[in-house]
Amino acid sequence: MTPTERAQVWQQHIADWEVSGVSGSAYCKQQSLVYHQFVYWRQKLTPTDDSPKQAQTVTGFARVVSAPGAGIGGADGLTVSLPGGVSITGLHAGNIELLGAVLRQL
Repeated sequence: MTPTERAQVWQQHIADWEVSGVSGSAYCKQQSLVYHQFVYWRQKLTPTDDSPKQAQTVTGFARVVSAPGAGIGGADGLTVSLPGGVSITGLHAGNIELLGAVLRQL
């Protein structure tokens, strides 16, 4: 396979993944792809905005912001919204390990 053909194959995988609604990891499992290769090609083939905006560093952590009127230990607990429209609600200190277990499955 030529480098151009390889890039076309990965471009198609990335396009299919974008419309699939599943995480990159889940897509790779479904398609029997190596996840780190998927990430490499996604970064290589995805157009970037070259405007002089503040660079964002990918750290594996998400910014957490308190919603107005939300108190610690509120009746509803914490809500985590994930890409693809998935939300996990009702998290609190007693079940926070559940969030870790769910995220490891994505």
